[in-house]
Amino acid sequence: MDYLILAICLTILSETTFLSLKKVRPTKSGKRKIFVDTSALIDGRIVGVARTGFIDGDLIVLKSVLRELQLLADGKDPERRNRARDGLDNVAELERVVEVNTEVMDDNGKGEKVDDLLLVKAREHNGLVLTMDYNLIKVAEAEKVGTLNLNDLVLALKTDFEPGKRVKVKILEKGTGQGQGVGHLDDGAMVIVEGASKMMNKEVMVELLRIHETSSGRIVFARLAK
Repeated sequence: MDYLILAICLTILSETTFLSLKKVRPTKSGKRKIFVDTSALIDGRIVGVARTGFIDGDLIVLKSVLRELQLLADGKDPERRNRARDGLDNVAELERVVEVNTEVMDDNGKGEKVDDLLLVKAREHNGLVLTMDYNLIKVAEAEKVGTLNLNDLVLALKTDFEPGKRVKVKILEKGTGQGQGVGHLDDGAMVIVEGASKMMNKEVMVELLRIHETSSGRIVFARLAK
């Protein structure tokens, strides 16, 4: 009798453990899939963008893309070899980034061109192709496949800044340094103007000197134009 009760308890315990494990087993995110090509992995900026958490989707690296990187990494051209090795390192880095889910997908590619496989998989999953390849972008547009280009992102965020350029800035407050005044450019960037502490609430012409990029925004340093 005691053995029978013990057996029943063990059975219940095993079933409870199984159900608990099933509940905590990770499931697919359900987000759109973004297929990353060789050019984007070699470029490497995708790792930094992924860490910001701005990527709204799962990054997918096809095994054909990995094979292409491996072939380049084993090639004779030293420049391509080094860049391909960087691309393989970037795949490993992406898999460690917690802000985005990165998967390696088996595409069963047998002789097909990698670009063609990327477009096929993106169409199958209603996803996008992340690439820096101009020709691939044009082919994707013709085949109605969406693309993401990090160069477009960089251009969109680029500050219209040229050393020596003159712009008008309204001084809104005093800076922390002696004689400094603080204003803002049209794009919202903070401008610290030397010698403008007495120009409060006045619009003055300034000459841009340099720019400092930070995670909290851009800071432009300038001086009163002569």
